[in-house]
Amino acid sequence: MAIKKVIRSECMNCCQSHAGNAVYGLGFVGSAVYYISTATGFWMGVLGFLKAIVWPAFLVFELLKYLGM
Repeated sequence: MAIKKVIRSECMNCCQSHAGNAVYGLGFVGSAVYYISTATGFWMGVLGFLKAIVWPAFLVFELLKYLGM
């Protein structure tokens, strides 16, 4: 009985962490497409790719700025 509970709780934690990775991955792809499509040159495209990697930081920064914190 105790073994089933341990396995079940480990599975639930595993599934929840993968869902967050999927959201980050979709956000990465979407932001990379946006930044690269709006780039005016090669190096701006490279910069856009780097921005796409850290898009959650931009999101949190803009949210905190909007909230006035």
